[in-house]
Amino acid sequence: MKLCIQVPCLNEENTLPLVLKSIPKKIDGIDEIEIVIINDGSIDKTVEVAKKLGVKHFVMHPVRRGLAQSFQDGLMKCLELGADIIVNTDGDNQYPSEDIPRLIQPILNGEVDMVVADRQVHTIAHFSTAKKFFQKFGTWVLNKAANTDLPDGPSGFRAYSRETAIKVYVNTRFSYCMETIIQAGNSGISAVAIPITVNPKTRESRLFNSSAEHVMKSGAAIFRAFVMYRPYTLFMGVGTFFFVIGLIPFGRFLWGFFDNKVGGHVQSLIFGMVLMVSALLCFALGVIADLIRMNRLMQEKQLELTKRMYLDHFKN
Repeated sequence: MKLCIQVPCLNEENTLPLVLKSIPKKIDGIDEIEIVIINDGSIDKTVEVAKKLGVKHFVMHPVRRGLAQSFQDGLMKCLELGADIIVNTDGDNQYPSEDIPRLIQPILNGEVDMVVADRQVHTIAHFSTAKKFFQKFGTWVLNKAANTDLPDGPSGFRAYSRETAIKVYVNTRFSYCMETIIQAGNSGISAVAIPITVNPKTRESRLFNSSAEHVMKSGAAIFRAFVMYRPYTLFMGVGTFFFVIGLIPFGRFLWGFFDNKVGGHVQSLIFGMVLMVSALLCFALGVIADLIRMNRLMQEKQLELTKRMYLDHFKN
């Protein structure tokens, strides 16, 4: 059984040694451990530091391509190396590498396909009250969209089985965290969480400049992924809302039409027609989006088969 630990890095020369030195050298049930550094356009000595600490496998981005692309390129590299389990952690030493054995144990036991570490956000001292609230609320929205029950959706400390890593595909450039959970929840990929305690803060996040930016980008990522996997629910729901609301001005028009004292209320007829047309457009968009969803599922299956063929060829 081979474990690959991927570490996306952007100028992490100061914190990377802390990450690498705390990674266990031996784990029960694992025969081989490999570390993969994804260098996302670093301009410091990240690569040199990693090589001095014994890392042999790298994914090199000449310019910054973002965390989502780094995550996906890292998965592919780990698959090429023959990984049976892949762990993703960060180069800022936020996550305790000592907990990797606990993180992968449910996969080793054959219980689940994916494990997400729960940072227990409410206990993190350097998180503001507002950030804790938005993390909790965002995770609640994410679980509703994905039909999952994970307490810490934005957590990047995760473990994937080989089969799951082959199936995962990320479209967004912001972060893979939200989209992969929605994909898992809508693709039959089982996931569980294990609680961890994060390490002391070493630097500010480079994913966003403020909590407001994080909320907006995360919300956009959740909405986009939800529309990709469950468009019929969204458009039919909105269409039904417009249809029901549209019945009110129509009722007012009819009441005025048959009541000579009140008049015809033509403005109600026009407003009702606008709402009804909006409802019909939503219904039409729902049908079209659902057809696109079905096409996307076929494309994902084709991509999965292509990955398998490539990995078989690479292995041989």
